[in-house]
Amino acid sequence: MNNFPMSISSFELIGIGNPIMDLLAHVPESFLTAHVAGEKGGMVLVDDTDIESLVAKLGTDYAVTPGGSAANAVLGATKLGLTTTFLGKIGGDVTARDYRANFTAAGGDGSRFKHTALPNGRCLSLVTPDGQRTMRTHLGAAMTLSPDEITVADFAGAKHAHIEGYLLFNPALAEKVATTARAAGCTISLELSSFEVVNAARDWILAQLQQGVHVVFANEDEVRALFQKDASYDAYARKLAGYGGIACVKIGQDGAWVAHGAELHRIAPVKVERVTDTTGAGDAWAGGFLYGHLRGSSLAGAGALGSALGAECVQHLGPAIPDMHWPRLRTFAQSLK
Repeated sequence: MNNFPMSISSFELIGIGNPIMDLLAHVPESFLTAHVAGEKGGMVLVDDTDIESLVAKLGTDYAVTPGGSAANAVLGATKLGLTTTFLGKIGGDVTARDYRANFTAAGGDGSRFKHTALPNGRCLSLVTPDGQRTMRTHLGAAMTLSPDEITVADFAGAKHAHIEGYLLFNPALAEKVATTARAAGCTISLELSSFEVVNAARDWILAQLQQGVHVVFANEDEVRALFQKDASYDAYARKLAGYGGIACVKIGQDGAWVAHGAELHRIAPVKVERVTDTTGAGDAWAGGFLYGHLRGSSLAGAGALGSALGAECVQHLGPAIPDMHWPRLRTFAQSLK
């Protein structure tokens, strides 16, 4: 167990989720036909040996970057200037060491990671010319994080906790994380992550909204699964905000709706010439919004920053925005009110 004195550090943001290394490659349709079982698109859990086999067939033609839904959002907020840390379990292999090194090199604090001797989680994302992703994931060390390992000390000095929806596949863990974050004095945000998450944990999500979630992020499929009926996206945002928190309903290339109390804002999309890969775009949006909100921007301003990061993300392979673009994004962030 880690014990951190309250005076050790203060963090504006702590992310909680699965620290998974992303392996990303552009492949022709023929690669999927020849080497990947199952339907194109979506995500399938596999053994680490399955990922090794596919990587061997790719040769050296792939990129490696720290991933995981909450980690993607936190890294974006970090590069904009927030003080951040992360709670999740990494392994005892080279992938784990690289993951932690990349996270800290980006400016994040690595002291809250839990450790095990197991291999680190990895996700191989195969992107075809149409921009569609076919993912094969081995959760590895990440899936061994248990509720008993979560303590108030893990949240020491943190102002806001951002929880990824994939934790909800382990209801006991998600409950312990949310309860402990609140006990430590954190406000919390919840990224619903996928409609599969919502279908599996709908009652838990609604109960958490009743208890108080400061910010909730959902895309069009997730919010539809949550409320189980069709409505306009602005109506979804108002309904979600009716629980008392800030509602962010992301609708891809059509922008987003942000609602809180009597406020309702249509967030315009940032147009891009070419979409290369949508991996991590929603996470980038959340990272931008959290930076703006935690630094005191208006809801509209925070939403505009989220839109800017999401648009930049889709123009590159994988969730990581290249370093050359961050000075411009930081300048934009600092101009917001």
